[in-house]
Amino acid sequence: MARTVTSAIRLFAAAAACAAALLSSAISAEAQSWREYRYSGFAIRFPVEPTVENGTYTTAEGAVVDARIYSAEQEGALYKVTVADLSRVHQSEAQAIGEAVGGLSENGDVVVDIAHRVNGVLGRQLSIVSHDGSRSTIALFYRNRRLYLVEGTILPTHDDPMSPDGARFQQSLRFIIPNARVDFPSDLRRGPLNFIDGTR
Repeated sequence: MARTVTSAIRLFAAAAACAAALLSSAISAEAQSWREYRYSGFAIRFPVEPTVENGTYTTAEGAVVDARIYSAEQEGALYKVTVADLSRVHQSEAQAIGEAVGGLSENGDVVVDIAHRVNGVLGRQLSIVSHDGSRSTIALFYRNRRLYLVEGTILPTHDDPMSPDGARFQQSLRFIIPNARVDFPSDLRRGPLNFIDGTR
């Protein structure tokens, strides 16, 4: 009888150790799937390799300016950074960010609107619940006459509507101070800088 109990305990302990190892492996794999991608002036983490494309950004006054858009979609979540060149638009920092916030708030209910700071750059952080049920964690910054719009959106199709991945994406932004003054038009013509694995 004692041998049977001992064997059962050992079997249970082995099963528990195996489950713990599998869980640890899964968590580690998930952590490693998020990598930092470094571009001119900033770096941010994506769960998959993002698409980088040239586009435009329209101000509240109707001015259409050049922009570069970095985006990726995975498992019901959309991750996007829009960097708009406002060098030819006569807007102050407060005006540029205020207008962007106004435009974003038209799509849903703002549940968080607070000051946010990254590497000494002051901006705004928002949480918006859109009319379609999606949830977005957003950061806005104005630096060197560029507007940085960072959006981590959990779509209604996501398995976990309260997933923290949108906030995780938005919070991973950092500015690269030495490279932040690169000329924007030439930056658009040039591809992104080398990818950097943030786990190193």
